[in-house]
Amino acid sequence: MRTFGTQGSVQTDRHYVVPRTEEVRDFVNRVKDGRYIVLFAPRQTGKTTFFRLALVTLAEEDPTYFPIQLSFDIYKNFSPPDFYELLCRRIRKQIKNVFQKRAHVLSKALTQFLDNAEFSHHGSMLEFFEDFVSLLAVEYGDQKIVFIIDEFDGIPPAAVSDFLHTLRHIYHFEEERCLHSVGIVGVKNITQLNYDRSISPFNIQDEFRLPNFTVEQVHDLFRQYTDEVGQPIASEVIESIHRQTAGQPFLVNRFGQILVTELDIPKTETVTMAHFAQALTQLLRERNTNIDHLLTNIRKERQFESFLMRIVSYETGIRFSLDNDIMSELATYGVIREGTEGMCEIVNPIYQHRIFQAFKPLFNGLEDDYFSEDIDTNFIDYLTPDGQIEMGLLLENFQAFIARAGFRILQVPDTPQEYVGQYLLYAYLDQFVHTVGGTMFLEVPTGRGRLDLIILHNQQKYIVETKIWEGTRRYAAGKQQLAAYLKSEGAAEGYYIVFDHRQNPEPIVETEMVSDLTLRSYVIPVLQEAPSILHT
Repeated sequence: MRTFGTQGSVQTDRHYVVPRTEEVRDFVNRVKDGRYIVLFAPRQTGKTTFFRLALVTLAEEDPTYFPIQLSFDIYKNFSPPDFYELLCRRIRKQIKNVFQKRAHVLSKALTQFLDNAEFSHHGSMLEFFEDFVSLLAVEYGDQKIVFIIDEFDGIPPAAVSDFLHTLRHIYHFEEERCLHSVGIVGVKNITQLNYDRSISPFNIQDEFRLPNFTVEQVHDLFRQYTDEVGQPIASEVIESIHRQTAGQPFLVNRFGQILVTELDIPKTETVTMAHFAQALTQLLRERNTNIDHLLTNIRKERQFESFLMRIVSYETGIRFSLDNDIMSELATYGVIREGTEGMCEIVNPIYQHRIFQAFKPLFNGLEDDYFSEDIDTNFIDYLTPDGQIEMGLLLENFQAFIARAGFRILQVPDTPQEYVGQYLLYAYLDQFVHTVGGTMFLEVPTGRGRLDLIILHNQQKYIVETKIWEGTRRYAAGKQQLAAYLKSEGAAEGYYIVFDHRQNPEPIVETEMVSDLTLRSYVIPVLQEAPSILHT
């Protein structure tokens, strides 16, 4: 039986695979057209799996294409001569593997050529390919070399420029081109690898974009499992998986692993939203290679925190531009992307949740003030006898907690004051959910300007949206946005919290009907400084 794959490249005989038929066709057509293609995307997005599928398709359609596949993942610290020496040996080995797969016997002349071939710099590499193609044509007829390089950003920095100049030189000799098509696959793009910041040595590139899975492709992936095993998966589960992952291939497959293997759901039972909540809870808490990459990357620069928080906290947002080093780096890591109207957005809600968890302080120093000393109350008291959450009372207590804490919220360690309200609300609700045995996760329906916290408990969904005050007009518009989201989720009630950082804000609590839905809104003042008496 096949499985959902998250370790290494996906194999069609061992794993459920999204065929990416349209993308493969596009890539194959570009190869046939003799393009020199670059495919740059974050790690664990299925790049290696994709181009292997593409080469299989190419070989099935036309055996005159001769693929040479390499990976530069181990070369980074090599000197250029050592790099080219090992590259020569790897190319010779791959050429022999192609003949072996085709069940063809190498001719004596070609065997002798490969056994004696050596090169130690870019010039001799050029001569190798020219001689190899000429000999191949004499012995086996017209063959078009397709040179695919995976993990290209592992190339030694000192070798980048000359290597790319050589490929460009080959490209411009169209009538006698020894490499018909080249595919460069990696995480960093050519500009980021061009360390001397000179004019790009590879300005002939044909950029190829490999998108995340569409919702239809995620349905197809899980349909393969159902067809093979017989266990149904509710359609809303699959759509929720896509919404939480935005189709990120590793996360989609990790969901599959948890649901069909680790939760021990009997194969005779349908996988339901209750199971989805369990799987999501596990995914939001576990460490895996994808999340490790995410957390390592966002911690590289302290300024990443304020940048990422601004994306989700202000509706005005930040316009996306790869000319900005911070945006370019976070996009390379697969943390942000260009969203609606050209604005930055965090790639998916799971990443946003883990970013919040990574940046929020372990202790904010205010936990003992969650409840007033005048009354004997705890989180468990906000559950009704039948297990429903008294969300209005829970949030009113949060508003009272912020008022009790006063200027001390400005002293929460390692937290930008601009976003302290969101951090405190998240920590407060997170502790509540842990106490009552519920699940909390994030939704990002608009891409910017809002942070939607979703609480699941006792088969009920509670939606809390939070923003930073940006004026009366945006406050009113936010209610309409929340109402539209509630309607799409089939919810009748929602909660809207806006943190007001102005000098003299007024607290607001109001309940109103918007499009036949109940909205409970709170404007919570956030003090800007400690009382002046403390400064004297």
